[in-house]
Amino acid sequence: MNFEVRAVPKPKHKRFKKTAKERGRITSEVYEEALERSGGRCERCGKYEYLQCAHLIRRWKVEIETTVNDVAMLCGPSVNTGTCHNIIDFTRVGKEWAEEYRQKLYKRH
Repeated sequence: MNFEVRAVPKPKHKRFKKTAKERGRITSEVYEEALERSGGRCERCGKYEYLQCAHLIRRWKVEIETTVNDVAMLCGPSVNTGTCHNIIDFTRVGKEWAEEYRQKLYKRH
């Protein structure tokens, strides 16, 4: 068995489509609009605790870029069990709430 290395040069053009990370990026404008909409409260439970801007859908499902209708201000952090951010990320009930809330936001605009 002889193995031959055939090196191929890297392409010199940029990607045509943005990566999921780039599409899912929450800009400062989106963050500020979401914070203003929430009034400084968790949009799920209404607490004034530590707020995080959370995606209502997964980043890879965002088609062009994240808008204010794709995020919600939720109490967090997402790694703490029992916070709203954790609930929408890791439970079926939370994911259902996130989808319904996102639909409600899109109907508003």
